[in-house]
Amino acid sequence: MNETTLDKMRKMGLFGMFRAFKTSLESGKTENYTPDEMIKSLIDSEWDDRKNRGIERLLKNARFRYKASVEELQYEADRNIDKNQLMRFADCSFIDKSENILVTGSTGTGKSYIASAFGHQSCCLGYKVMYHSISKLISKLKIAKADGSYIKEMAKIEKQNLLILDDFGLQPFDAPGRAMLMEIIEDRHGKGSLIVTSQLPVNKWYDVIGDKTMADAIMDRIIQQAHRVELKGESMRKRGPKPK
Repeated sequence: MNETTLDKMRKMGLFGMFRAFKTSLESGKTENYTPDEMIKSLIDSEWDDRKNRGIERLLKNARFRYKASVEELQYEADRNIDKNQLMRFADCSFIDKSENILVTGSTGTGKSYIASAFGHQSCCLGYKVMYHSISKLISKLKIAKADGSYIKEMAKIEKQNLLILDDFGLQPFDAPGRAMLMEIIEDRHGKGSLIVTSQLPVNKWYDVIGDKTMADAIMDRIIQQAHRVELKGESMRKRGPKPK
């Protein structure tokens, strides 16, 4: 009977229950449980298994640049990091409030790592996250425009609770790129959050975007309700193999 039950669990995709029940049978602990306790144990195992698989799926779909965590962030005084500020971000309430985080600093100061860390944290709390280098994202959207998949790609971006745009400002935007950026920002305004990293200070982003009218419209939406993290100090790559 137990083998039949295990087989049915497996076929129904109840893998958490399957492993918990199988382990209990093999260890002989089933006799130690009351019926209520056994049901609770199986339900808890299935719940945890589905939650973990969901987090793994979110992390895989996000495609982060670094495998990072908020616990591993470094807070040296010369980096100009407010530890309390970053710890407040860790509960991801900024996503619920549709707020943005702008991370600026010179090459190697750990901008992408910080963005990845909060992206990972967001996934662990069940939020949908997408991570992109801004230049690669615009190139991808231009290809999508040509092959007819543009609307699908934009819909996918819009569904994310958090969109991370890395290396903003490395290249100036051309007219099609500006229009795409405007559409992304407009779609997210008041409905989703952004984390944007850049080597340039925020007041220089207007020049990178180009067209003054469009730059004003884009920046107004990005800056509104935005938190700023302005990193300083030498490159973290000189201190070790992993930037933080």
